Amino acid sequence: MRQLPEADRDAIRIAQDPDFPRWLEQITATGGCAHPVHLSGSTITLDSTTGEILRHYDTRDEPGERLLVRCRNRRASICPACSRLHAGDTYHLVRAGLLGGKNVPAAVRNRPRLFVTLTAPSFGAIHRDGERCRPRRNGGTCEHGRLLGCGALHAPADPLVGQPLCLACYDHTGHVLWHAHASKLWDRFVIDVRRRLASSVGLVQSRLADHLRLSFARVAEYQRRAAVHVHSVIRLDGPNGPDDEPPAWGTAELLADAVRAAARRVLVRTPYSLAVGGLALRWGAQVDVRPLRTDGDGPDDDAVAAYVAKYVTKGANETGAGLDHRVTTWDDIDTAPVSDHVRTLMRACWRLGGLTEFEPLRLRAWTHTLGYRGHILTKSRAYSTTYAALRAERACHVGHIDIPDMTTERQWRYVGSGHTPGGALIAAGVAEDITLNREIAREAGES
Repeated sequence: MRQLPEADRDAIRIAQDPDFPRWLEQITATGGCAHPVHLSGSTITLDSTTGEILRHYDTRDEPGERLLVRCRNRRASICPACSRLHAGDTYHLVRAGLLGGKNVPAAVRNRPRLFVTLTAPSFGAIHRDGERCRPRRNGGTCEHGRLLGCGALHAPADPLVGQPLCLACYDHTGHVLWHAHASKLWDRFVIDVRRRLASSVGLVQSRLADHLRLSFARVAEYQRRAAVHVHSVIRLDGPNGPDDEPPAWGTAELLADAVRAAARRVLVRTPYSLAVGGLALRWGAQVDVRPLRTDGDGPDDDAVAAYVAKYVTKGANETGAGLDHRVTTWDDIDTAPVSDHVRTLMRACWRLGGLTEFEPLRLRAWTHTLGYRGHILTKSRAYSTTYAALRAERACHVGHIDIPDMTTERQWRYVGSGHTPGGALIAAGVAEDITLNREIAREAGES
């Protein structure tokens, strides 16, 4: 008789446990989280005046004496359930800055707004999809004996797309150091945009805040060539933020000119190294600036919000541009399931991270992301709401909120994480059911 797989046997064991109904309630409450955090502890709610106990919760009454809560990992490859929740929060965060809502006035939809894409520079010739890859008539070769062209028509899913024509010619060192300084390059870019806005109307930069405020939300996206691009929504407000109108001279055209000029001009210099010299790092030549308009002539605001939300859930491994977990040794790089191109970038991170002049960049700690150290999504303070506010609003919606004139005492500690094989199987089924129910409800609402 054929024996059932371990996960199936474990799932049957869990389902036969007397505490299974309550355990399933916890799994459902986490949305089928793939790697829940296990907590042990208690919460006591007291009347502040009388000291009377109004509510008492203790995990000693729970299955295994623990409570399961969401891992909140944004990566779909790690936890599909939590990544969907994170994508939804990101959608509302970005959309609120475009159309209002979440304590942001609806008037922001009429402000000067741009959707901007900044790219990484070229570090060497790569294979491209679409039209014929890189046709060359003379059939020349590089110094390493590799052809300088490629006449193939690559399909988008072709694993060659994004890979260098010659691995030895590609500037992996420059690529890694550009990633390590990308956040600083963005900061310099924002400063220069403000400077150019001020100078275009005869103001010194220090006085610009008296007239308008630059607000933005940006997301980093790994391309097939394993280089990060930045997509950003940029908006002009008055000096007091979203509640204030910008001056009449603060137009989308003026902002677009400032963005293009700053993208061409700003640079960051790396620390000088005897091994690689000193590099001047810039944005790539491809800069896309699109006005967002309320009359329908520009990109749709909801589509932009959905576009940004989609990319925050992607890990580096989903585009083949790295790993979603850290590497700790050179051997980890050798055994990583990545392309030769990405492996060479990881090795460059590790080597550069061992040099004294690059120690502040912590390149070895960020080898798995190819040196990129920035957050996937960042925003200026006044752009819109925050993740914390959205989570608090959701907690309030389901009744997890402190009551006025009450005191809550909490004692919690971490006791583990994850599922057994059978638990993972059941949680995946719960997550699929929740997703299916949402799709059915959405279709019913659209019909």
